[in-house]
Amino acid sequence: MSVLTALSKHLGLALLPPRCLVCGETGSAGRDLCAACRTDLPWNHRACRRCALPLAVSATMCGACQQSPPPQASARAAFLYRPPLDRLLPRFKFHADLAAGRLLAGLMTEAFADAPRPQALVPVPLHPARLRQRGYDQALELGRPLARSFGLPLLAGALHRVRVTAAQSELDAEARRHNVRSAFSAVATGLPAHVALVDDVMTTGTTLAECARALQRAGVARVDLWVAARAPRPG
Repeated sequence: MSVLTALSKHLGLALLPPRCLVCGETGSAGRDLCAACRTDLPWNHRACRRCALPLAVSATMCGACQQSPPPQASARAAFLYRPPLDRLLPRFKFHADLAAGRLLAGLMTEAFADAPRPQALVPVPLHPARLRQRGYDQALELGRPLARSFGLPLLAGALHRVRVTAAQSELDAEARRHNVRSAFSAVATGLPAHVALVDDVMTTGTTLAECARALQRAGVARVDLWVAARAPRPG
């Protein structure tokens, strides 16, 4: 970081001090999050290494992944989809609160510091029609600061959503699988052997699994998942 950049950042913090996006109090450590709210965050420390579901016992993999392993080699979720993530993520995803996205990306960087390092990051893409409607791609906005922090390429064009799909949040598990089947394609050349898919929320995992399969068909040997939050298993 140049002296001029550091000075500009310092002046910016002095003029506009960080404000906690959860409670509104003064932020801490240069982030829009206070120390108390950071302590209360639902970190996902003990989880299945293949699907990131929280585990109640000291195991490394849940029973479902042991019986039917998903296409991804590993999955990391920084948080559980509980308060305040159930407010921060919708603000970022649906209401253009990019400050919430920057905060989440910074926290994801901390959470994934010890994760196996891929050769590149691949954001889960929106369909062009949805992108025009929303104006930004939440996975891409998370992926950019993650890529900078870890010094990795961000392959924004590696995956394409080839057809419009219904919102997954409106569907049950079986309908989700049908909804995203063959909805993604990957570029045929130039992909590294090991990538990590980046997304905001993992619910049933069907969208990310379909993306992983598309990348594997294109020759990627290992796909990991990096997401901000993991929703509990339905029911």
